[in-house]
Amino acid sequence: MSVEVKRKDQNQSWLLPSVLSGMSLTFGKMWGNLFNRKKMPTLNYPEEKYEYGPRFKGNHVLTVKKDGSLRCTACMLCATNCPADCITIIASEHDNEEVEKFPIHYEIDILRCVFCGFCEEACPVDAIRMGPEWQSPALNGGSFVYDIRHLAFRSELRGGIESRLDDAERHKAGI
Repeated sequence: MSVEVKRKDQNQSWLLPSVLSGMSLTFGKMWGNLFNRKKMPTLNYPEEKYEYGPRFKGNHVLTVKKDGSLRCTACMLCATNCPADCITIIASEHDNEEVEKFPIHYEIDILRCVFCGFCEEACPVDAIRMGPEWQSPALNGGSFVYDIRHLAFRSELRGGIESRLDDAERHKAGI
């Protein structure tokens, strides 16, 4: 003799209590924020700006040497390591025999970039960094393709950001 045992559907047994507990949490937070406005974390945006930590990965910056030239050696490691394939580099031979090559064309399509920081980690000469800037206003999509002039010599950088790596130390290390 076989007995058929009917179980309750698991979805029916826990769906309603979980929805109600989620709604009660949401409404509790809403009422708490409505009546305790001084405790709400609010910034008046254009006047007050949030200060991010030192590990924040914002817009890209190409670093410069002490003489003002680009630190980038056009090794293509940043473009190779980029998961979004948003970095384009065209290299040329340098007049100085100590410098093998340098970028004549360096572009980053910010709309494709995922701001992962792999380009910064891959660079052996500290040529590219993720800076603290995070605002990128523009009127059209073409304005989001940043070239060498924007990455290294825009007015906000005040002449470029010097690399933490010294040339003498770099040559001693064989980089």
